[in-house]
Amino acid sequence: MSEFRIHHDVNELLGLLNVRGGDGAEVYIDLLQKNRTGYVTTTVSAHSAKVKMAEHSKTPEDFLRKYDELKSKNARNLDPLVYLLSKLTEDKETLKFLQQNAKERSEMSANAASSTTTSYSIPATSSKMSMQELEELRKKLGNVTASSSVPQSSEVIRKMLRDRHNKKNLTQPNPVFPNWVYDRPALIGDFITSPTPVGDPVVAIGTMPLAAQEQALVEDLLFVLIGVDGRDITAQPVLGRQSRSFIVDPSLDTSVKELVNRILPVASCYSTITRFTEEKTSFEYGQVNHALTAAMRTLMKEYLILVTQLEHLHRQGTLSLQKLWFYIQPTMRTMEILASIATSVDKGECMGGSTLSLLHDRTFNYTGDSQAQELCLYLTKAASVPYFEILEKWIYRGIIKDPYSEFMVEEHELQKEKIQEDYNDKYWDQRYTIVQHRIPSFLQKMADKILNTGKYLNVVRECGRDVTCPDAKEVLYTLKERAYVEQIEKAYYYASKVLLDFLMEEKELVSRLRSIKHYFLMDKGDFFVHFMDLTEEELKKPVDDIIPPRLEALLELALRMSTANTDPFKDDLKIDLMPHDVITQLLRVLAIDTKQEKAIINAEPTEVSLSGLEAFSFDYIVKWPLSLIINRKALTRYQMLFRHMFYCKHVERLLCNVWISNKTAKQYSLHCAKWFAAAFALRQRMLNFVQNIQYYMMFEVMEPTWHIMENNLKSASNIDDVLCHHTSFLDNCLKDCMLTNPELLRIFSKLMSVCVMFTNCMQRFTQSMRIDSEMKAERTEEAEKKRLASKFLAEHVEALQSDSGFEGTISKFDSNFSTLLLDLLDKLSIYSTNDCEHSMINIIYSSCEGLIDTTSSGTAPQQTVHTGVMNTILNWIELE
Repeated sequence: MSEFRIHHDVNELLGLLNVRGGDGAEVYIDLLQKNRTGYVTTTVSAHSAKVKMAEHSKTPEDFLRKYDELKSKNARNLDPLVYLLSKLTEDKETLKFLQQNAKERSEMSANAASSTTTSYSIPATSSKMSMQELEELRKKLGNVTASSSVPQSSEVIRKMLRDRHNKKNLTQPNPVFPNWVYDRPALIGDFITSPTPVGDPVVAIGTMPLAAQEQALVEDLLFVLIGVDGRDITAQPVLGRQSRSFIVDPSLDTSVKELVNRILPVASCYSTITRFTEEKTSFEYGQVNHALTAAMRTLMKEYLILVTQLEHLHRQGTLSLQKLWFYIQPTMRTMEILASIATSVDKGECMGGSTLSLLHDRTFNYTGDSQAQELCLYLTKAASVPYFEILEKWIYRGIIKDPYSEFMVEEHELQKEKIQEDYNDKYWDQRYTIVQHRIPSFLQKMADKILNTGKYLNVVRECGRDVTCPDAKEVLYTLKERAYVEQIEKAYYYASKVLLDFLMEEKELVSRLRSIKHYFLMDKGDFFVHFMDLTEEELKKPVDDIIPPRLEALLELALRMSTANTDPFKDDLKIDLMPHDVITQLLRVLAIDTKQEKAIINAEPTEVSLSGLEAFSFDYIVKWPLSLIINRKALTRYQMLFRHMFYCKHVERLLCNVWISNKTAKQYSLHCAKWFAAAFALRQRMLNFVQNIQYYMMFEVMEPTWHIMENNLKSASNIDDVLCHHTSFLDNCLKDCMLTNPELLRIFSKLMSVCVMFTNCMQRFTQSMRIDSEMKAERTEEAEKKRLASKFLAEHVEALQSDSGFEGTISKFDSNFSTLLLDLLDKLSIYSTNDCEHSMINIIYSSCEGLIDTTSSGTAPQQTVHTGVMNTILNWIELE
């Protein structure tokens, strides 16, 4: 189970339990991933759990009755669920919370029901109801009865199954038996309920001699055993899935009647089997049930042959009631087993894999009874033939031919081109899915391999290559599971190798990933220098004023002018202006597979107007089947990393521009001012911080993690391993770059904002300093204009020197930067310690230089704070 699947299930469970606040789902997800172990069901553990639950139940009889009912239906995972419930009863705190939660939910439901439903007033018992009131009450009760859950007729079930099949297979409608098959009950071979024919009065059998009674009953039993009513033994009508019962003439002798009652269960089993085989023969119930009924009819032939032989003995006058009881003995056990299986399949509404699960479980339950086990094994082998034919086409060719929805793998209509538009990798996760109740219990352990085998082959087939497993052999059911498990494993390894070689060699997956790394992870330094030089003025505009084709042209020019020109996939790089800032984009990714995903994805763009630098990102065109690996979710993570580093690079360029412009200002007397030196020192601290953070992200996070992923890809044995390694690479980069922690990202964003505001302030000041230098280059005839401008500049400078406003501004920038940096380091130390993420220690090493004030311009309290925090951090690092 993937991390996102666990995240989704935990969030769903918390939502159902109305759990709000607390530590959130992440704590439970970590616990589940660390502590989850497979539960192995045993007879002893299941029985003890059932007994424990019955003891804690207010109505033990009802609980045991419901358990037996579900067990007879072969309900999947019944014993593990009961075991889980028994464990919950031992945890008093959890039990108390669940009871309180159930009470609150019932009260809410009751309040909602009282506010939405119409209350009916029932007249008092002392008053008489009018005919109109009585008729109205009858209608209301009729509506309630109609809406209650009643067993559906076989005709309704057939129609529902037929409609579901026709909806799924529009071009191949389900064949239908003609109506006369159902309208002529004599064809079924079961008892026909008809009124007693009018004729001569029948003499009561009890008045006849004992020998005559026995002979008459032998003849009646021979009729009843093949589904025809006798004279003194008649069948009762049945409703739904009830067993057939019989009425025997009460005047019959007691000894004879006792022997008759021992034989009648065989006739009841025959009736059950006959009704089952006639009903499940219909196309709507699937190929597995059809194969099962065919096998049952084969076994029933032996039973009918036996009855025919007994009838022949009866005509010869040599068949007595005791002989009939003796001859029927061997077939009684067979009829009981067949009837039991038919009843269980009927009750559980089993089809396909669930039918095979029931037959497999019955086969193992009869381990001590060789005759019964052989019978069940014969039925299981016969019923599994059509299922294994579907399985063979799936694992050997990647094709699903399942017209009656019986197979464990279900196909959904999804267009593979949409994978570049979808935020999640839905094609790989949702095109083919496992349906749990269709998995035969003997294939449960191999379900994931079966799913992946067909998926791998299907991907290669959709790329136009016909693939067939060279080791394809017929898969047959046996009690020794190793026989078919080996066949499935061979097919799995072949499919894994075919798809992996196809992606790695023909589609050049690693080269594609390297190409993405060049651009999204800023691997090509000269390309980014050219690109940012060309697009700097354009990206400073608001995002609505930017012309995308102009950016595309500048991108093309930068690619051609740099070493990126050697990249064969450079034409797949595109420009993307995002509607959200990086924090909103982060939340969109973290919300994937949760309830909040739809709300966040459909959220309106931020109201604050973004600049081109804040909205800019790269996009990459990825075609099928590489889009399975480089899907939209992965590209979104690459975009987050790129936007994060791109903005850091932009801030670094701004600080470097301030350094260049400050060189011009040094020739003035202002360099003696205290605040001017403080501004120089603050600029250098900011530049050191930004450069160290970039160095940390690129050379201590991304490069080592990338090399680990490359080495893992070389040893990957299937496409799921590739997906896992690629996802792990991106997750580790996002985590170590502080992008999975909104609190750290918020502080870091504020630090970048302080740096940007500081550079804007310094650029405005140095811009006024250029006036003097420009005026010195003018002609002498403009001396008067120069004198006036110099006078204005001198007055402006004197005002700056005399005014403490600018000094206070620089001091405020210094204070804000230092406070935020200390807050970031403090949070990093906490998260590193609590989460044991020691890689974050490197950020602290890298960032500590930004705390060191290289001048004495700061006030004494600030220096004290810097020194105290530095000592604390250094002590903490030594302890680590």
